[in-house]
Amino acid sequence: MTLRRRGQKATISIQEHMAIDVCPGPIRPIKQISDYFPRFPRGLPPAAGPRAEAPPAAPARPAAASAGRRSPSDGARDDDEDVDQLFGAYGASPGPSPGPSPSPARPPAKPPEEEPDADGYESDDCTALGTLDFSLLYDQENNALHCTISKAKGLKPMDHNGLADPYVKLHLLPGASKANKLRTKTLRNTLNPTWNETLTYYGITDEDMIRKTLRISVCDEDKFRHNEFIGETRVPLKKLKPNHTKTFSICLEKQLPVDKTEDKSLEERGRILISLKYSSQKQGLLVGIVRCAHLAAMDANGYSDPYVKTYLKPDVDKKSKHKTAVKKKTLNPEFNEEFCYEIKHGDLAKKTLEVTVWDYDIGKSNDFIGGVVLGINAKGERLKHWFDCLKNKDKRIERWHTLTNELPGAVLSD
Repeated sequence: MTLRRRGQKATISIQEHMAIDVCPGPIRPIKQISDYFPRFPRGLPPAAGPRAEAPPAAPARPAAASAGRRSPSDGARDDDEDVDQLFGAYGASPGPSPGPSPSPARPPAKPPEEEPDADGYESDDCTALGTLDFSLLYDQENNALHCTISKAKGLKPMDHNGLADPYVKLHLLPGASKANKLRTKTLRNTLNPTWNETLTYYGITDEDMIRKTLRISVCDEDKFRHNEFIGETRVPLKKLKPNHTKTFSICLEKQLPVDKTEDKSLEERGRILISLKYSSQKQGLLVGIVRCAHLAAMDANGYSDPYVKTYLKPDVDKKSKHKTAVKKKTLNPEFNEEFCYEIKHGDLAKKTLEVTVWDYDIGKSNDFIGGVVLGINAKGERLKHWFDCLKNKDKRIERWHTLTNELPGAVLSD
């Protein structure tokens, strides 16, 4: 520091200023933070234990001489060593230590890294798409499959507000999509909807329970765009026991491809529920057209406008034709209409009942959907149905029948 005269302002260099403000005394190099937290190439050092011996000391000098040569920075160096010891910086000695040194402690074993779970993607999908609770019941006596959609949890947000407008739709595979599609109502602005709705498929046979699969999809309804897919699950119907309710709680999955290589021989035109009864009081045959299910779509909108016609043949007088009302835009119509043919019971064995289903069109010929023939010359369930009617007077017998695309001897025009 330079001397100043009386009345003259003191001048201090920047070096002196830093030495005074930061560390009074001799200027020392500032230690880096890495000096206090060193990186050890072989793991952490032992937490306890004798410290490595210091290198051999230089030849002894007179105490007075060493004391006289001790620089002021030695005290600071001792302080640094104390700080290093406090933070556990036990580095290796720069020089070899005489004699056997204690064997270094083995670094602690690293925990084994977790292997990726083979089903991790499914669990991620489950977390991202949500879960669905539902139950299924196959009513074997009434040929009905009851699907109760209970609730969903943690659905994937689909709208800008972080919510969704979910609904559930059902399909039976294989088969035409709109012919066997059922859906629940839509619930607004929720990721945890509760429907508690029961959707029913009619005309389900034991054969269907063996070869068909129920596809359950959860979607988000959008008024201004196409509805968006959230997730789905599929249940083979052969897993169900007749007349036994089975409950499911399943994680939704991403959309699975539909098998396009289905057996075309299994393709159907639909099914019809017919009731037969010979009434002794009316002296005639009562034919009931109850409902149809899974009809083939004949219109461009993917639906049909079905109605049913019945004939009791041979029909010499051309008076046996009966026709139901037309049901608009549906593939699962419910008619509940009954027709009476006045005929003696003994003559029924010579008769054949033809039932045909048509699609009504305006301005052009109606389209034939399918038909079925009941009579003494029929086979399988159709023959059995007719025989049971003749055998049990005044008893109403209902049976489901599969529609065929051809009727022997029938004129396919309306």
